[in-house]
Amino acid sequence: MIYTVTLNPALDKTVEIPSLTVDSVNRITAMRTDPGGKGINVSKVIDKLGGKSVATGILGGDTGNAILSALKAMGLDTSFRFVEGETRTNLKVVDPVNHTNTDINEPGVTVSGEILDGYLKELLLKVNAGDIVVISGSLPTGSPKDTYQTWVKAFKESGAKVILDADGALLAGGIESSPYLIKPNNHELSGLLGRKLDTTDKLEEAARELMAKYGISKIVVSMGGDGALYVTEKESVYAEGLKVPVGSTVGAGDSVVAALAVAEESGMSLEETVRLSTATGAANVMCSGTQAAEYDVIKSLIPKVVFHRR
Repeated sequence: MIYTVTLNPALDKTVEIPSLTVDSVNRITAMRTDPGGKGINVSKVIDKLGGKSVATGILGGDTGNAILSALKAMGLDTSFRFVEGETRTNLKVVDPVNHTNTDINEPGVTVSGEILDGYLKELLLKVNAGDIVVISGSLPTGSPKDTYQTWVKAFKESGAKVILDADGALLAGGIESSPYLIKPNNHELSGLLGRKLDTTDKLEEAARELMAKYGISKIVVSMGGDGALYVTEKESVYAEGLKVPVGSTVGAGDSVVAALAVAEESGMSLEETVRLSTATGAANVMCSGTQAAEYDVIKSLIPKVVFHRR
């Protein structure tokens, strides 16, 4: 089973504003609302890929209930803990004229370390050896800075394979506990190593450096429209980015993580994993908001994926 962990979910309101102008009146031409947060996005895409997951995390208030109701309406399995406060609503502004995506995110509920510790113990009773746990996104206000380090270690000790998708200090702390797979983008990896990584050679070198130092088995480095680099202990593959019409880039990385989790659970080869994750990412870029792409679209893109073994 795949479990997705979203400790700081959101109700994502995506609006289109052609020629967005600061310090001026802007008019919305289209709008949609989706249950969001990185792990939740992963669960939505896993479902479209024909996989099963349990979406877990922290919710609060009427917004939290709205998110839970939406996920249940999608037929997704969930195991959230409700706390006091109101889950955040995030605004995603898409400008189709200037081709920009602007995120305006609320801080969300306040969650103490004590609450997180209790919830972690609850989840550890459900997760079995061989399961996959995807931990991604930001932390709620009040959470200990070493939360991801603690959670990765706990799930790993339970026998699960942990996929960590975070950035900055959360990524730096999380890798201390040796997750199975991480998916930084090229900028996040550069920040983590403290040096500019502007070629695939430099990115692969950095990935292998982290794998050797922290015992990470697989690293996937996303590079936006320029594709992605897949590094394992014995192999390395560069996949070119697919050129598709852009609806929204929000959640594109989450869709790649979803495909990686499904591929891992299914025992796919590296080539199959590259094809599926590249096609899934591109298909979701074509969607509006954090809406998950239909499998038929993903399937149509798989034969178009171009990759090179290194």
